[in-house]
Amino acid sequence: MKVLFLVQKEQRAILDRLYDGIAEHCECDKRELTSEEQDDLRGYFRKHVDVTRYDRIVFFLRFKKEIRQVRFIQTVPNLVILEHDAYQNYIPCKYTGKFSAHYHKLPWARVISSGFMVSERLRAEGFDAVFVPKGYDQTLLQDQGRERDIELAFVGSTNSVAYSGRKALLDELGRVESMVVTRTKSGEEYCDTLNRIRFFVSADVGMGEFMIKNFEAMACGCVLLAYDQGSAESSALGLQDMHNVVLYQDVPQLQQKLAVLRADPELAQRIASNGRELAVSQFSFARIGQRIVEALEPALRPGAPLGLLEKVRLKLGV
Repeated sequence: MKVLFLVQKEQRAILDRLYDGIAEHCECDKRELTSEEQDDLRGYFRKHVDVTRYDRIVFFLRFKKEIRQVRFIQTVPNLVILEHDAYQNYIPCKYTGKFSAHYHKLPWARVISSGFMVSERLRAEGFDAVFVPKGYDQTLLQDQGRERDIELAFVGSTNSVAYSGRKALLDELGRVESMVVTRTKSGEEYCDTLNRIRFFVSADVGMGEFMIKNFEAMACGCVLLAYDQGSAESSALGLQDMHNVVLYQDVPQLQQKLAVLRADPELAQRIASNGRELAVSQFSFARIGQRIVEALEPALRPGAPLGLLEKVRLKLGV
């Protein structure tokens, strides 16, 4: 299968290993589009793309730029949209309902979503939606087997409006527990910090799915204390409370489970080990890349429009 894979040139997450994982399983022509190129997809395709060469054309671009160019995107054949932010379709924010509205204009396109329940809800609305979770960069993040001198911590951003629920929960927890909340540079510093943490607090409040940090912390051997996204979401990922993860719904419940773990260090270590094994086997970018390609392979829905070159050829009679 030959795939044209259009991604963002500038983005916060380092996803190169995910792209490598995809390229391992198909003939992948990856293009990194600048912000300006994403603003003018029609012009980019006209200059740089022969759509007839590809079995799938995959967009992993800024959603706010895609929705401004629907009329052009409707002409792209064999279209698949890889989306890590579609959870915003179902939470109160500026994009509430906008993913559904966008996909209604592209009913033949396949959507690969990183949320299990998001995918289920999109399918219930009639879309060709497939679930493939987020993952972690296995080349940057591993368990180093070092001493864990930070008992309880969160590493990451709390500034964005989208993270208001995260910040509120961490603030509440910080009033009753001694906890480190910090940020690091990506790569080695981040890995080193995760390897110092015994209990990593994940607070994906109101998001409905598990963000990348969960898999990163598990892979580095932390005991993951994860905000509960519901039984269906957890089951789809193989997460089992008090076996390979610690799920909580509020701060009092988190404190109760922390007390159990502090009193039973062997249980805490088993959970950390089981979580690491799950992450390494199922959520490395190598594995997630393979799953994305598997999601590309089934036939797309009929009714997709002709691409630009086909239209030109029909008009010219060639």
